[in-house]
Amino acid sequence: MPMKELPIKFGTDGWRDIIAENFTYANVARVASAHAAYLLDQAGREVVVGHDTRFQGEGFAGVVAQRMTAAGLKVHLASGFIPTPAVSFAVRHLGAAGGVMLTASHNPPAYSGYKLKGPYGGSATPAIVAQVEAHLAAQGGAGPERISDSTPQAPTPEIQPLDIRASYYRAIDGLLDLERLRGYRGRVFHDAMGGAGAGWIEGYLRHAGLPAEFQAIRSEPTPLFYGVNPEPIVQNLAVTIQAMRGETGQTFAIVTDGDADRVGVVTAGGAFFNSHQIFAVLLRHLYQKGLRGRVVKTVSGSGIIDRLCQVLGLELLETPVGFKYITDAFLEGEANPALAVLMGGEESGGLASRGHIPERDGVFNGLLLLEAVAVSGRSLPELFAEIEDLTGFRHFYGRNDLHLRAGQSRETLSAQVSGLRELAGHQVLRVNSRDGVKLLLSQGAFAMFRFSGTEPVVRVYVEAQSEAEQTKILEAATAIVER
Repeated sequence: MPMKELPIKFGTDGWRDIIAENFTYANVARVASAHAAYLLDQAGREVVVGHDTRFQGEGFAGVVAQRMTAAGLKVHLASGFIPTPAVSFAVRHLGAAGGVMLTASHNPPAYSGYKLKGPYGGSATPAIVAQVEAHLAAQGGAGPERISDSTPQAPTPEIQPLDIRASYYRAIDGLLDLERLRGYRGRVFHDAMGGAGAGWIEGYLRHAGLPAEFQAIRSEPTPLFYGVNPEPIVQNLAVTIQAMRGETGQTFAIVTDGDADRVGVVTAGGAFFNSHQIFAVLLRHLYQKGLRGRVVKTVSGSGIIDRLCQVLGLELLETPVGFKYITDAFLEGEANPALAVLMGGEESGGLASRGHIPERDGVFNGLLLLEAVAVSGRSLPELFAEIEDLTGFRHFYGRNDLHLRAGQSRETLSAQVSGLRELAGHQVLRVNSRDGVKLLLSQGAFAMFRFSGTEPVVRVYVEAQSEAEQTKILEAATAIVER
């Protein structure tokens, strides 16, 4: 009896699935063939292909290269693991028609994924994804007849090795104040979490001749990511927090996720510095550098970004969760300078800024934070405290990721929380249904319920003006889901 065809579904950032269950050579080849057909429709001739440190990353990348060359495209293939932002940069730098990154980003080690990159050097827009999906649907159930993970041992006219690091570093040189960075005297830590960012920050420090003392954490590439999900959130950073407990002053640890497009931070003394704090500090830093433009944030982002934009006189746009929506805004600004975007960011630590690629880049954002500290002479907590004082907003944010039980209905849960009029003693002032259900509560608080596009998970986000209230609201919201 033939095996039942499992679905291939594109979520908020490409297709992700469990390795060997549905993420197989055969299904990857199907997606690559559909992607190649789309690129040829756009008169594309070249494509960039890379992979992270996950199991069989090189093999999956080899399958993609085979299908792309069979379709008539020239492939620039990374010879080893590479950060997602480096692949996106390479697409733009080389003038390729698009790119492929084999990664599941921050997902558990059992997952891999296929990220689509547009010719502009960023996440594929919803329009591009829809066209690739149309080609995939047109294939029906038939897959390629022969599939192999073999890649050429020497360059061929169709497959060329990708070496983009030097060009990527030179591009960053033009975005940073190297003289001020050379005056930084603190230590620089980088926790790569076993992922594709390993060696890239240290490499840049050497490239730019920066004298800062460097310390690597979890820098050995591993498909198991040292036993945690490669997401730079506090529950995955016990090792980094311990390493930072004895540090003082301006020193901090940059943390990058599995494919190095997201950034997290642990400050001196071992305190976690979350993505909203990073967003706020970088936004004000870019503003103080004299850059202007619109600001884009996803619906799960902190209210402190709203307040900071009000104080600085910057227009704020809110999008659904998914960096492709932020990319859309960047592209709109490139087509019309009056709509240029200064910075865009999401709750998960994905951030992009004007002048660089319209893509999340954990490596560059870590270096930009280093510049903010070097220029100001203050630590990251001190810089964020200034923003709280400037805006009159106190930031206390929490999140729970809860697995859906068998038979638990997304529709029923959404309807239940949408009908709430009160939560943990806070009145529901308004319901925002842009993506999931976000309850705008009294006293500047909110609670948001959103279903993951890549895992059977409902994420609960809460923000309040005190730690006690944030904890109370998060516990009440979590209890609703668990019931």
